[in-house]
Amino acid sequence: MSPELISILVLVVVFVVATTRSVNMGALAFAAAFAVGELVADLDADGIFAGFPGDLFVVLVGVTYLFAIARANGTTDWLVHAAVRLVRGRVALIPWVMFALTGALTAIGAVSPAAVAIVAPIALSFATRYSISPLLMGAMVVHGAQAGGFSPISIYGTIVNGIVEREKLPGNEIALFLASLFANLVIAGVVFVLFGGLKLWARGAVAPDGEPGGAGGAGDSDGRGKGSPVGGDTGTGTAPAASAGTAVAGTALVTRPDAPDTTRLTPARIATLTALVALVVAVLVFDLDAGLTAITLAVVLSTAWPEDSRRAVGQIAWSTVLLICGVLTYVGVLDEMGTITWAGEGVSDIGVPLLAAVLLCYIGAIVSAFASSVGIMGALIPLAVPFLAQGEIGAVGMVAALAVSATVVDVSPFSTNGALVLAAAPDVDRERFFRQLMIYGGIVVAVVPAVVWLVMVVPGWG
Repeated sequence: MSPELISILVLVVVFVVATTRSVNMGALAFAAAFAVGELVADLDADGIFAGFPGDLFVVLVGVTYLFAIARANGTTDWLVHAAVRLVRGRVALIPWVMFALTGALTAIGAVSPAAVAIVAPIALSFATRYSISPLLMGAMVVHGAQAGGFSPISIYGTIVNGIVEREKLPGNEIALFLASLFANLVIAGVVFVLFGGLKLWARGAVAPDGEPGGAGGAGDSDGRGKGSPVGGDTGTGTAPAASAGTAVAGTALVTRPDAPDTTRLTPARIATLTALVALVVAVLVFDLDAGLTAITLAVVLSTAWPEDSRRAVGQIAWSTVLLICGVLTYVGVLDEMGTITWAGEGVSDIGVPLLAAVLLCYIGAIVSAFASSVGIMGALIPLAVPFLAQGEIGAVGMVAALAVSATVVDVSPFSTNGALVLAAAPDVDRERFFRQLMIYGGIVVAVVPAVVWLVMVVPGWG
């Protein structure tokens, strides 16, 4: 049995054991990386640790630390209140606002994980407050980021278009952008319908906490209290959760008398909002690392208001950090020993171009669910050159299909974006949410590559 095949089978065993024995998959993956690296791939410790995602570790710790402080001092509650006012109480619009916001950030040049790191904690805090499915909100954030991710001035767009130019393939920047935008918009619409979006519309408008007609306030013209639609089924079976300032009783959002005022800006909240703006500017304008910047800002806030941040370090999603870093370290071992290249070259040697195309799309989706989307596109597009040169498959459609397949799966909890969503969700059963993200990511991996192949490759775009 070849070393590459052994490494793939070990990965399958890791998944099975983690699922059936409730062992942290990251810890299993570290053990697998050690065993396969030493015994099969002949790698030393340095070679094994080469795949450790140090940058993602810092991003996960830094962002969750900063937003734990924001939750402690009520800043996220204030942002949720402001968002409800922005859409005039239409809670159903908030997931689409988050979709558009992350899409706009990536379209103007933000790296997709940076945009998700900025938006996801706010979006998931809103989901907790108004009993919206965290899977719905998290998916809308990630798909929004990918919807704008291939604009001609975006990071992904410039990288892929550069690869196409280097390989001397026909390219179309606008077609690539619109393909990703449309694909993610359609998926977001399906997710919205399946995971409780229609029930959010049925709630009608709610008033922000503490305002007339809100929780416990006067009813609107149809005789219902504007706060009354907030409770109810989220469409996922998740029990409604309430933030520190609210409690869900029946179908009404009840504000506790001792709850902090979420409508007022305190000095700590002003400083935290300033820190969040500084994070956006540092990442988007000055191209600074999102994780290191977030940790630095969190330390400054902790120093100024230690009482608000005393418990923040304990609220960092350490189990998620272990899970993601362990799995990605094992994927790094696969890359070091050539397993990914071995699989891609095996597909490219198939004599049927359309079959090779769909298999490359699936390889891109499966690998990207655990590793760098840009990295896998950089590997697969050159592998597609030989059968693209035969002229039987349009280069523009093939590149677009590969790009969509390799990025739409970033909802996986093992990808950077999915991990950020998992870490950002407050007051949820993380194991249950992890399984939801994993199942949803698996469905996306199974369905989307075939669909984009049928729509973009079979008709022969370009």
